Amino acid sequence: MSGVVHGTATEERIIADAAELAAASSRTTVISTNVLQAALIAVVVMWVLDVPRQVFNISFYTEQLLTVCLGLTLALAFIAGEKRKPTAVDPGGATASIFVVAYLVFSYVKAGEVSPWAVAGLGLTLAWTLVGNRAFAARSVDWIAACTSLILCGYIAVRYEPLTYEIALLPREGIIGSAILIALVLEASRRVSGWGFVGIILAMAVYIYISPYLPGDFQTRYVSPERLVVYNGLDVNGIISAILAVAVLIVIPFTILGQVLARTGGADFFSDIAMSAMGRFRGGAAKIAVVGSALFGMISGSAVSNVLAVGIVTIPTMIKSGFTPYRAAAIESVGSTGGQLMPPVMGAAAFIMAEFLQVSYGAVCVAAAIPAVLYYACLFVHVDLEAAKHKIGSAEIKDAPALAQVLKSGWHFLLPLIFLVLALIYPEIFRLTPEKAAIVATALLMVLTLIFGYRGKRPTVLGLLMAVIETGRISLDIILIGAAAGIMVGIMSISGLAFSMTIQLLALSGDNVFLLLLLIAVLAFVLGIGLPTVSVYILTATLLAPALVKLGVTPMAAHMFVMYNGMLSMITPPVAFAAYAAANIARTTRACMLDVLNSEYIRTAAAKGLASRVVVLKHALRNALIPVVTVVGLQIGILLGGTVVVEEVFTLPGIGRLVLWSIYQRDYPLTQSTILFIAVLFMTINLAVDLLYSYLDPRIRYSR
Repeated sequence: MSGVVHGTATEERIIADAAELAAASSRTTVISTNVLQAALIAVVVMWVLDVPRQVFNISFYTEQLLTVCLGLTLALAFIAGEKRKPTAVDPGGATASIFVVAYLVFSYVKAGEVSPWAVAGLGLTLAWTLVGNRAFAARSVDWIAACTSLILCGYIAVRYEPLTYEIALLPREGIIGSAILIALVLEASRRVSGWGFVGIILAMAVYIYISPYLPGDFQTRYVSPERLVVYNGLDVNGIISAILAVAVLIVIPFTILGQVLARTGGADFFSDIAMSAMGRFRGGAAKIAVVGSALFGMISGSAVSNVLAVGIVTIPTMIKSGFTPYRAAAIESVGSTGGQLMPPVMGAAAFIMAEFLQVSYGAVCVAAAIPAVLYYACLFVHVDLEAAKHKIGSAEIKDAPALAQVLKSGWHFLLPLIFLVLALIYPEIFRLTPEKAAIVATALLMVLTLIFGYRGKRPTVLGLLMAVIETGRISLDIILIGAAAGIMVGIMSISGLAFSMTIQLLALSGDNVFLLLLLIAVLAFVLGIGLPTVSVYILTATLLAPALVKLGVTPMAAHMFVMYNGMLSMITPPVAFAAYAAANIARTTRACMLDVLNSEYIRTAAAKGLASRVVVLKHALRNALIPVVTVVGLQIGILLGGTVVVEEVFTLPGIGRLVLWSIYQRDYPLTQSTILFIAVLFMTINLAVDLLYSYLDPRIRYSR
């Protein structure tokens, strides 16, 4: 089944792998793509290892490095991006033209004159609109955009220090360069991630100019368009912000680790562990999917990568065991989505969370450990009951290896992970930053796999090198989202929009924490309908989480809460990247499930590849309900408790002692202890209801 699904996975989507890119692109495109990828990864790795200062005795500003990496990323996005369908009007150019026209009108009304540079900009955007997406010119426009990105970012990197000194004076070169950079970032983000996140950013930009005419708390501080552009283009709170620094300097090293582990057989190792440990039990194929997704999630925070690595084996096995294709795909997509919660390598949102909260990444991992375990425990119980209900027995796997044999063959995969966990939890002992620990763990993994291999196979040095280089394209999404998020944060910071949003949320909830939690959960779910996880988290962390903190919720708990709700975007249509990836695998195994779907309309949709995805989404949300409600329910209790320390809870050996502790803990007020007890009770009731249902339903009761 390894040939069913092609491509590789970024943080949020499936892209063409190296072979597909080479087959579909010109030689110039392939060479340029590899050079840009290699340059991006080399720059990041050398910076993380402090090579410029230690070897060459040269020092740079971090912002200069980020600008160089942003230029390489933008060029890579325009050159190696997916082919666009030719249209008469380029949507990116049309949007830019509208904003330039609005600026010209604003300038004329405000000052009675217009800048000739703005008029020239309108001419360029109109030309972009009319020919940018035409078949004869689209590729040329891509190359022009790529070259412009490299030249502009290179110029900013070289001139960064004097530009920062002149930023308050609004120099012409700063205004023009920042405007072009913002347009390139938003256009590249639109091509990679769609209109969702970009549309919200543009809506915010429009809002701050109409807000002065709105009443009361809806008003924001006035900012001139020139200052807004320069602030977002050159200030450390704009594009070149801490979010971009996390995406470039922390996420990329961990992505390299995941890539190398997948290429060296690590994904097969974790799948074999799950297969040998769970295959013989009732519903064994589904339990293999749950356990395998949890294990692979420990080293890959990408839900889509998890689906492609684990689901390629587990989904056909589940279907063969008796699960319907859509249910098999749903189980795998929900299990893979939980990988964003599973330490030590969580999703990119967790790294950004550590930067927002100014805490170590290890502290975030500790805070996420119990919710991650609860998520998979509840999903495990759910698939067991589902298997009992449909009388599905053990997995039918030929030549399934014994657990001892798997561990004997792949024990070396565990050493880099153990080292990484220890380095994250005890940074004062190892004296390694998270990104440097990831690089060291990757090097250790490479050496061990070259020596020992797995299943009699050893990777080549060239293969490992290509795995590292291809991380460049795989990291496109998160870097561009980080740059676009910098624009959003810059708009909110300079205008005061974030503070205004906090006031409005507090007023809407009446300063009631529980109502505010429900409101934020709903808003996070709605945002997840059109955005990937990282975008949802950045939006909710900057707009919604501060309101929780204002009401006394600890910052870690508030940010965890919005991330738990935001990660459902992986199975929430129309984004639902994890569900789509799983549906593709399931659909190739069984032809569009026409035996399940009887409606003529649904049959037609299934023939187009749509019905299977819709059904998978429905069952993915259903399967996710119990684990997510359990985790969020427990989190609500901890949030309302306010003073519960995550580390203290983490050290308790079991849920039973947690309940007793919540009742008899004398250091906390009775109301807080009671709320925590209710939260744990809520979780227990979820499981108890399922077990009672399994006893009362004869289809489950007599199928063991």
